[in-house]
Amino acid sequence: MAENLFHPEPTGKGLGPEARTADAIAAAGWSVLDGDVSLPVAVLRDSALRHNLDWMARFIAAYGVDLAPHGKTTMSPELFAMQLDAGAWGITLATAPQVSDAYRHGVRRVLMANQLVDRANMAIVADLLRDPAFAFCCLVDSAANADALGAFFAAQGQRLRVLLEVGVSGGRTGVRDDAQVAAVVEAIRRWPQSLALVGVETYEGVLKDEAGVRTLLRRTVDVLQSLRAQDAFAEPRILLSGAGSAWYDVVAEEFADAARDPVVQVLLRPGCYLTHDVGAYREAATRIHASNPVAREMAEGLQPALQLWACVQSRPEATRAIVGLGKRDAAFDAGLPVPALRYRAGEAAPTPVPAHWRLDAIMDQHAFLHVDADDDVQVGDLLCFDISHPCLTFDKWRHLLRVDDDVRVTGLVHTYF
Repeated sequence: MAENLFHPEPTGKGLGPEARTADAIAAAGWSVLDGDVSLPVAVLRDSALRHNLDWMARFIAAYGVDLAPHGKTTMSPELFAMQLDAGAWGITLATAPQVSDAYRHGVRRVLMANQLVDRANMAIVADLLRDPAFAFCCLVDSAANADALGAFFAAQGQRLRVLLEVGVSGGRTGVRDDAQVAAVVEAIRRWPQSLALVGVETYEGVLKDEAGVRTLLRRTVDVLQSLRAQDAFAEPRILLSGAGSAWYDVVAEEFADAARDPVVQVLLRPGCYLTHDVGAYREAATRIHASNPVAREMAEGLQPALQLWACVQSRPEATRAIVGLGKRDAAFDAGLPVPALRYRAGEAAPTPVPAHWRLDAIMDQHAFLHVDADDDVQVGDLLCFDISHPCLTFDKWRHLLRVDDDVRVTGLVHTYF
């Protein structure tokens, strides 16, 4: 990971009273519990990050596949570096501007798990490809897109590496049948000077049942083998990629046989494993530990690493407290933040909140906490919330603080959304 020269001085919410450099913040000894940091604040627990990195590295190794974590989850160069240092093959991204930001911060191997369609985005990628050390590939699922890419990159004197995307009826992108496969491959062959078919990809996350997921994955492998028999691939190593954050275990199982073939390199792309959550991905983890033998042998699973701390600012009614946390701070599309801990100045440590505490609603800057009339919650209390869907929490913060298990600040990570 190259040294990063692009981080601005941190400003805005979730910091102390003075603007500081990232290094100064790490050395300042701030404590969230002691009031050194403005609230609300998004934090990443160091111990959980380390645990999750190690857990996924061991899981991936057990299946003989490689990890290309989806960077759109965090868009954080510091977290990309942690993932690469833990053995990731490269970083997956979704758009050309995301690719450009990752490149500026030292990432040199990218799978863009999306189609590259409009001319300005093609130009962004073409500019990056002038660096011979930059390895890039993207997806195609139509002859029209393949022809447009072929013409554009031929004019640039460049050759773009692409993967054929396999989709499912009623789903998102991806070819639906053999006729579409043939049409796309034929279009790629029209541009040998500017397009190189290097693999096959799918995204199973549009499906909700395991049987459907396995059917799609097996069809994807069949497409790869069929194209291999036709000598359609331009490189000796063929890429096979799948896996969002909910079904990566099933993808690992279904692609394991292909991964044992020295000609095939399997890339899994979960992004949310690094921070995990207490909503949709905890539900997926429960399924994984119930059904996957590798996960069961690894005992403890992924841990929630991303949390939000906020302050109770009003208790206008006996059963309602208003918390300084809102839609500008936390994801709310997959469930509201979940209260986990409460801390009051002078106490030894945060303590778990009663199970019946819950958020009923949130507005831009306020959250409505339901409590019982005799519950001990006061203005000024600090509350810690777990979240569901980390992606949409990350993109509400320019930076997040890293903390130890005593909620003392150990560092800072930037985001580039």
